Order: sequence, then C-alpha cells, then structure tokens
Amino acid sequence: MLRFVSTRGSTPVPLDEVLFRGLAPDGGLYMPTSIPSLAGNPDSEDQDFRVTAAWASSRLFSAQLGETEAIRLALETLSFPVPLVEVSPGFHVLELFHGPTHAFKDVGGQFMAGLMQYVGSPNSDKRTTTILVATSGDTGGAVARAFHDRPKTRVVVLFPDEGISLQQRRQMSTLGDNILAISVAGTFDHCQELVKEAFASDILRDRYCLTSANSINLGRLLPQMFYYLHATRLLSPTPALFAVPSGNLGNLCAGLLAHIAGMPALGFLSAMNANDVFGRFLATGNLSEQPSVPTVSSAMDVGKPSNLERIRWLFRKNPDQMNHIIRGISIDDSETRRCITEVYEETGYVLDPHSAVAYRVAQQHHNLAVGPTVVLATAHPAKFPGVVETAIGSKVEPPQELLSVMKRKELFSEIKPTLQELEALLDETILDD
Repeated sequence: MLRFVSTRGSTPVPLDEVLFRGLAPDGGLYMPTSIPSLAGNPDSEDQDFRVTAAWASSRLFSAQLGETEAIRLALETLSFPVPLVEVSPGFHVLELFHGPTHAFKDVGGQFMAGLMQYVGSPNSDKRTTTILVATSGDTGGAVARAFHDRPKTRVVVLFPDEGISLQQRRQMSTLGDNILAISVAGTFDHCQELVKEAFASDILRDRYCLTSANSINLGRLLPQMFYYLHATRLLSPTPALFAVPSGNLGNLCAGLLAHIAGMPALGFLSAMNANDVFGRFLATGNLSEQPSVPTVSSAMDVGKPSNLERIRWLFRKNPDQMNHIIRGISIDDSETRRCITEVYEETGYVLDPHSAVAYRVAQQHHNLAVGPTVVLATAHPAKFPGVVETAIGSKVEPPQELLSVMKRKELFSEIKPTLQELEALLDETILDD
C-alpha cells in the first residue's frame, strides 16, 4: 500500500490525507515512500493509452482501491487518446492535448477528480471541500472542468491578470456553478504564493475546508506518469530521451518518478523559456529564485517552481545523479517562434509555443540520444492563436470546445495579490452558513 511523507519530514500519512490536504503541515510536499515497480508493459496488444493507464493505476492504487476499482478509475476518467506522432525521423511528439480542455493537465485533473470522489474526504462533518488552485494558464481550466458540478466540491481558481490567453481564461471563467474564477493583479508566482499562504493558515484551511489541485497535490501529479509509460510502451524495446516543457516542474517530476519506478529512459531534457531557475540550479547547484518574466510560452513563466523541492528530495541521497539524468536548457522567444515556423514549413506539423520550446531544445541536443526523442506537446496550438498563426502564416482550426467557450458569458472576480483580499472575497462568496 502506498504511504507518503513530506519532503520536510518522515511521518507516513495515508492517501486520503495526501489528496485532501494537498500541502503537508510542515510546508513540504508529499512524496511516496516507495513506488511499486512500473517496469514492463501491460499484457495486451491494444496500444490505447487507457490500457497503459489502467495497468499503471492498478500497480499504484490496487492496495488502496482494489484492482478492479483502480482499473475502472483509469478507464472512466481518461477516455481520450494520447497519440505519439513521428514528426521527423527520430523525433516523436506525444500529443497530450486531446482531453476536455486540450491541455496535458486534463490527465492529472480528470484522474484526480475521480480518485477524490472515490476515496472521499476525511473531514468528519463532510463539509464541501474547496479546491484552491493557482494557474499559469492550463491548470485552471483543466481542474475547473474536472470538478465542475461534482457534489460537495467547489473550485477557486487564481489566475494572473496578464500572461494567459483569452482561450485559457474563458475555460475558467465561463463555467459558473461551483467554479469561482479570480483574476489576481500580478504574476503566476503571486497566485501560487497566495495558495501557499492560505494553506499555511490552519484557520483558513478549516474555515473553507481547503485542498489544492495544483501539482503540489500529489494526487494530480502521480497519474502524469501514465503518459510517459505509454510513450515508452509504444517505442519498446528502445528507450527514449524525453524533452519536457518545464515551468513549475510537475511534468518533469512525474517522468522522473516513472523512471525511478523502472521505466527505461535515456534521460530528460528540461526545456525552459527565459524563466530558467531550474537550469541555473542544475548548472551551479545554487537555488536563486527570481521574479517571473513574460514570454510567449506563458504557462512556463514561473520564477519559483514548487516541484523543484520534490526533485531535490528524489536525489537527496545522491545529488550528483541529477545532472546525469536531467539536462536543463532555455531558449528565448525568437527561437520559439522560429521553431514553430520551421517545423511547420518542413513537416506541416503545428506546435504550440510550449511544445516548440521542448522541440527546439531536443533538436539542439539530439546528439545526446542514441534512440528516439519524445517531445511532450502540452497544449493544443489553437489555444495560442496570436503566436502560432503569426508564425505559420495561416489560421489554426480550433477544436469545438474552444469555439464554444468563446461564445459563453464570462464571470470572474478581481483582487490584489494579498491574502486579506482573497480571504474577504472567499468569505463573501463561498463561506458555508
């Protein structure tokens, strides 16, 4: 049975506490004390993503849920494809944008929502749980959609007033019902800091029955291992080099967890924009957080990546090993735009800005690989029409879901980045009688 500890402590806690508490009481992030082996492949010729996800879910959660329920959970919540497309020889793109909100966050969000509903809140009075989440773009829409209209649950999404696309904002602000969208005057780092401040207050945690669905919540991060395993299975027996768009580092952390659990990999390229805190940490060993700066790959505009604490914890016994497995590289906006243009002209394939960062990094470092390279495509290019359509010189056909959100009425509140303003708004809008 999976047990979990804080990155800053050693007392094991059960799954329900990890899911519904989100952040550990000592301010650390929960991690599994050990992970069941994820080496090998499902005993099936069906290469559907759900087959891999169900196999991995049963390995991870059978002890808590029972094997039948662990398999059912994956099959029901992850009912969308994850294609692996070979764009050019040796370069594969793992398309993680075919879920309900067309971003990779749908994998973790949908699975986590189902898992939380099955496990049930540990609070004795069974009050409505408030999921407080900060977003740099895609998390908010994915979590809002995953928990929309679920009983005894409300979602409060904090997003920066600038730096996200109109499509991303509307995926959060047009649902209504149990979804409260809040625009924060500041950056994603301000939003994330507000979430951490709220969780640091026992009074606020109890008053609103708070939990999180950011990647600080391990319940959202663990299922992200599934698509790494899926790509590895499709390319088996040859291990791959993974190029990962990196912001808050949850995506990279999930890949590292899968690798530690037995998934073969040549290594990981942590692809960053100008917000390269992690890259500088890998190069120097010194952590120097910085204010985030706006880029065209806005979901990666993170100056204080939360999951760096998890990655350091994974390599706590052998820190030097980190640089043997991970290489951090950053590229600027002009190179990102150039990559979108060149890949489209050469292959006809359309990358979103975040995937383009990873693709360009993979191109620049392909000599590191003695096998295939897998670029994680984290969002549909139609979510960033201004950048993408300018780069390719033509329109990108949006999925129907993106068309529909552009027609719905928006409703969101606005606050300054202070806990006092957030608390006042929550008291006014969601506090239980």
